[in-house]
Amino acid sequence: MVEQVSLPTGTKPEGATSEQDASRKVREMFTRIAPRYDLLNHLLSVQMDKRWRTRTCRELRPILDRAGAIALDLCCGTGDLAFALARDAKLRIVGADFSHAMLVRANEKNALQGTEKRNIPFLEADALRLPFADGSFDLVTAAFGFRNLANYEAGLREIFRILKPGGTLGILEFTEPAPGPVGQLYRFYCQKILPKIGGFISGDAAAYAYLPKSVARFFRPDELASLMRQVGYSPVRYHLMTLDSVALHLAVRP
Repeated sequence: MVEQVSLPTGTKPEGATSEQDASRKVREMFTRIAPRYDLLNHLLSVQMDKRWRTRTCRELRPILDRAGAIALDLCCGTGDLAFALARDAKLRIVGADFSHAMLVRANEKNALQGTEKRNIPFLEADALRLPFADGSFDLVTAAFGFRNLANYEAGLREIFRILKPGGTLGILEFTEPAPGPVGQLYRFYCQKILPKIGGFISGDAAAYAYLPKSVARFFRPDELASLMRQVGYSPVRYHLMTLDSVALHLAVRP
């Protein structure tokens, strides 16, 4: 008899008793780690996070080059993907996140872009209840933030709602490699090394213990692609990067 594996419905921080509680705990966690967030992203990924964003921009270049188009970088954090998307792009970009502390950092970086570069408006908003009209965006992206939603299906449906017909969704997210030597090495680093470094530098051990647990609980790439199709996106495809530890999902609202 084949054992049935239950798929995740949303993130589950330690001690969370409901979707609202999970969302609150995630927001509080990002508030605490915001001051060291960028430093730790670059350090813990060995600067690979920059390559992942570059690959994402390359895949989305046809949309980025469309004058008059508009994109939303959802769960934007401190704005790194939004800034990467905006580089040499013709479309307009808006960032949104539900953590005020992360948006403070994003706006500080925005001010450093200089007058020769376009400022990106960053808005405080919950990904499950977005303050945008139906069909507002040609592109919605989310880099390493979708995994933290309290309800994944609801998040995909809300993004579907605000995309224009023919609009594209791009989700860049961690995933666990398949079992084997590479997967074992990855899990050793994520479970034993990453929490210690992240906890030491940030002063918040719980936040960096949450990271590998949230990745382990998250969808495998084909599972997320399947949920996207169930919600109504078509076509759906994904690319794996860096020993299959990161996936970029690209989907279209018909």
